[in-house]
Amino acid sequence: MFRPLELYVGLRYTRAKRRNQFISFISTVSIVCITISVMALITVMSVMNGFDYQLRSRILGAISDSTVSAISGESVQNWQFAMQQVKANPHVKGAAPYVEIQSFMQGQRSSGAMVRGIDTAQEPNVSDINKHMIAGSFDSLTPDSWNIVLGKDLALQLGVNVGDKVTVIVPELRATPMGSVPRLRGFRVSGIFEMGMEEFDSGLGLINIADAEKLKSIDGPTGIRLKLDDLYNARPVAKDLANTLGQIYEVTTWMDSHANFFSAISMEKHVMFIILSLIILVAVINLVSMLMMLVTDKQADIAILRTLGSTPRSIMGMFMVQGVLVGFVGIGFGVGLGSLLSWQLPVIVKWIEHITGITFLSPDVYYISEVPSRLDWHDVMWVSLTTFLFSLLATLYPAWRASRTQPAQALRYE
Repeated sequence: MFRPLELYVGLRYTRAKRRNQFISFISTVSIVCITISVMALITVMSVMNGFDYQLRSRILGAISDSTVSAISGESVQNWQFAMQQVKANPHVKGAAPYVEIQSFMQGQRSSGAMVRGIDTAQEPNVSDINKHMIAGSFDSLTPDSWNIVLGKDLALQLGVNVGDKVTVIVPELRATPMGSVPRLRGFRVSGIFEMGMEEFDSGLGLINIADAEKLKSIDGPTGIRLKLDDLYNARPVAKDLANTLGQIYEVTTWMDSHANFFSAISMEKHVMFIILSLIILVAVINLVSMLMMLVTDKQADIAILRTLGSTPRSIMGMFMVQGVLVGFVGIGFGVGLGSLLSWQLPVIVKWIEHITGITFLSPDVYYISEVPSRLDWHDVMWVSLTTFLFSLLATLYPAWRASRTQPAQALRYE
């Protein structure tokens, strides 16, 4: 009735009779330590995932996954053909032509900025700037309207609001009877957007693509922006399009301009995982101490079991059962509490900010003004697996010491 014997005895040792609780005090401490370690690691990994997701969505929400442009830097030759070839690629979900112009803007104050000419009907296929409008209308960028949509910080730098006028100066000289003068044109501010990224909020203005072509004096777009089914397919798709389109086109990806940024985030995430795994290792060392104390306390019991015919392997299994059980319970509580904390972390942080009056992420300093959290079950799986392996390894030495107990020596003073 006591089969398997190792499991039965291991559970009996876990439920120490001298305690009025299900688990002994030492086992409880070990479980609490493992629970806190797992909970902390899952929460930190979720916050790192949240920051990575927010930064990635905000940056890639304004730029494209991949871009096809002319090597000469001017308008793309036969861009309709290039558009057909691009859309024929199975990984391309959307494509939109654009014109980019380096400019100098003059409102009540002056500032340099990038002006991007877009087609409002096709632009939502490759970016989500239209979802971040805080004033005015994105659809106001119609041909020959000479309207412009500015980033929030850029509008503040220029001292303008919706309805005001700004002058866009293009640093390309044109010949006139009065000599060479730069191209300039007056625009009416018809909208303001806020992406949450300083790079775009303070340095990007949008106009209609037809107006941009007239301002730059070209006959077509300077490139085609692409949206892919998976942003990590950018390099293979770029290589495929470069072979298909020929040498007069240049294909670049988001990795070419922001790869170092996202690589740094990924490396930081891995480093944090390794560092916090050491906390789990410390908790597991406490498990080793608990098992060694148990082995010392149960020397007589081990000796009696050996005289009754238990093998060293069976004795080893009894103590491994207890160590694995403590680790398993600690992992279960840690995963549950860590997942709950990661899910409610933004709400908890807001509540703490409201109670204390302290703002952890000031919007004046940081791109992201709220503590993000994004629970990834792959991370939970790896944390659980790592902790379980640590717990399993921690039981080996104490269990081996228990299996080496000599019955005659252990019972000599009993």
